[in-house]
Order: sequence, then C-alpha cells, then structure tokens
Amino acid sequence: MEIDVLLGLQWGDEGKGKIVDYLAPKYQMVARFQGGPNAGHTLKFGGKKFVLHTIPSGIFRDNLQNLIGNGVVIDPITFVKELQELTAVGVTFENRLFVAKKAHLILPTHRMLDAASELAKGKEKIGSTLRGIGPAYMDKTGRNGLRIGDILSPDFIDRYNSLKQKHLKLLAQFPELPFDLDGEELKWMEAIKDVKKLQFVDCEYFISEALAAGKRILAEGAQGTMLDIDFGTYPFVTSSNTITAGVCTGLGVSPQKIKEVYGITKAYCTRVGSGPFPTELHDETGEKLRAEGAEFGATTGRPRRCGWLDVPQLKYAIMLNGVTQLIVTKMDVLSAFSDFAIGTKYKSEDGSLSQNLPFDINDDTFSVSYENIHGWKVPLDEVTDWNNLPQEATDYLIKLEKELNVPVTMVSVGPGREQLIVK
Repeated sequence: MEIDVLLGLQWGDEGKGKIVDYLAPKYQMVARFQGGPNAGHTLKFGGKKFVLHTIPSGIFRDNLQNLIGNGVVIDPITFVKELQELTAVGVTFENRLFVAKKAHLILPTHRMLDAASELAKGKEKIGSTLRGIGPAYMDKTGRNGLRIGDILSPDFIDRYNSLKQKHLKLLAQFPELPFDLDGEELKWMEAIKDVKKLQFVDCEYFISEALAAGKRILAEGAQGTMLDIDFGTYPFVTSSNTITAGVCTGLGVSPQKIKEVYGITKAYCTRVGSGPFPTELHDETGEKLRAEGAEFGATTGRPRRCGWLDVPQLKYAIMLNGVTQLIVTKMDVLSAFSDFAIGTKYKSEDGSLSQNLPFDINDDTFSVSYENIHGWKVPLDEVTDWNNLPQEATDYLIKLEKELNVPVTMVSVGPGREQLIVK
C-alpha cells in the first residue's frame, strides 16, 4: 500500500487536526513526521475540545495505530501531560501508540537556549514558541542530540549531563534568565520514566512492514508549508521540513510510496508570530476576521494576524507539495462579510505582475493586486450538503479550483467533527 499525506498550505493553524480525525477511519495508522510541541492540532467533538501537540490526531479513533516518527522532536514533559489528559477522558493508547527510537529529545536547557536566543534578537525576533524546538534540531544536525532510543542506554544520564553542560556553556554568553532549571529537570526525569513505558520502534522498518502488510497510512504534517526551513519565509520559519518531502526523511519511506496529498487552506489567511505576510490586514477588517474566526494560537494563545487569501502563495505551496486534493476550512467565517478579497498577483516596483514568490518575501518592494469577491451573508454552520451551499460560496470555491488547478474536495463550515462538507 501507499502513504497519503495531509498538510497545511499556509503558515499553520489551517485546521489539520479536525481533517485528520475525519479521514482517520479510512486508515489503519496515522503518523506524525516532523515538528514538535510547537504544533497545536485542535479537535472538537462530544461537546469537548482537545488540543494535541505531539501525539497524532488519530489517537481518538480506538482502532488506529499512531506513530511518532523520527523527524519529530519530543519534550517528555509536554508529551506525558498529553498522555495524562488522554487517560483522564478514557482514551487508551498503550497498545496503539508507537515512538520512533530515532526521534530526538528536547531537554530543559533547549528551552532555556530558545528563550535566551529569542530575547537577544530584540526587534529581530522570529516569533519562536520558546518550546526548545530550534535548539533541539540544531543539536540533531550538529550530531550532539539525544534520541528516544538513548533512554534505554545504561549511560543515558551521563550523556544527558554532557549535553546539558554544553548548553550551560552556551547560555553563559546570554543575560541570566528567570528559569527554574532544577525544577524543570526534575519534572523532565520523572516524565522520562513514563515515556520509557511506551512502545519504541525502528520507524523505518515498522512503517515498511505495515505497508507490506497492506495497511493504509496517513502522514500528518505540523505547522504549515510557509514555515518550511528550506522553502518557507526564511528566517521566520520552523526548524524542520513541513512539506511532503519531509515525509520521506521524517518516517523513513521512499518517494514512490506517497499517493494522495491533501492540502489544507483556510478560506482566508492567518499567521502567528513575526515574519512577512503579504495580504495581512492592519485595520478593522483584520480585527473582524480575528474575532469571527476566533483566531488565537492553539499552542500559545497568541492572537493570529489575519488577512485575505493569497493565491500566489497557495500556488507555490501546491507546487511544492504535489497537492492532489484541496480542503478549504473556515468558510463559515466569511459569512460575516458582504464582500471580501483575494490576492491574485504580486506587483513589483516597476509595475510588472507575477504569481511567483520572490526570493526574499521579506522584501517590501512589492505589493499585492486584489480581486473583489461578492460574499453570501448567510450562516454556513448548519449546511451539511454541498448542493445546499449558497451560490456565492460555490462560486468562490469554483474560482479557487480554476486559479489553483486543484479540485476542492472538502469544506469545513465550523469547528465540530460533523461540520465538514464532502464534495
């Protein structure tokens, strides 16, 4: 069998968790392939809200295996807290959750380094979630990191202390931080005991054997395409490959195994933290979008920056990922607007128009050319059938299909599990 991929096409927060939860019954396994606890996948069902940071979104389907791949970085404290929250609501995971031995660990000192580095940048800060993600990936590429499999090593504590001392030497060049290292380290070591009880696997063999056995696997991305370390709005990006190519290195599979690629976009655009955002609205309309869409980060609670849909950016993301099906979320939010807009082209200083992203999107030498869209002003939250969408909403989706050359196959009209319209 092959692997299908689901990922975000913008700057994250596109609604991936809900879509994974919906698609999950078609699969036997859901696998996370990159990122860390800076991800926040929100699911709402049974009148309750759940936010997952490390665990795959298929965990709420009791017949599914869930795999945390080698491309993920894991903070044991956050991870164990998630496990405890699952146990509290009656979700059993002991026989269904697997962790790659080659996934890297986030140490308390990684979080210290993250905070110190961000503070030192001042106005140039990149908007880190301060979860230690970047420093952990730096140790991975610097060949200094600790991995999940190292927990089983008899000299694990010695290796931990060696890496910790390296971090403390680096921290000596920064001003002192208000960080209770002893307390956090105690919590970390206690969490390690719980992590040690989980099922560790050689990810590349585990997933290869699952495919050979005919299992259908859904790879779940975190963050969004525009935060990819290579192809995102560098340097305001995350530290991993968030695009489809990251599935191969983050799980240990060949490119030939990838089949469907579900790309998720909001009906408008948002971003958390610093960095370029060509279609951002700095006015009352932007505030209205934020209020109507409840745009606050699932992980950090930070208010999201809001703006209109950016067609060149989406075309870029679709090209990079090889998207075969487009899923549009938060269509219901646009019901609050009589008219709205989409950015269709980038206009340079000489007046030329293009749909290609510039090398440095941080450069302010271009503006966005917009097209006005007539709204529908009808609530969509109770619409359950594609044919019952207002004509204006259908026209908007058809326009996106033509602009992006990808079929729209699903539309989300609310946060609930049932508020998803399948074409």
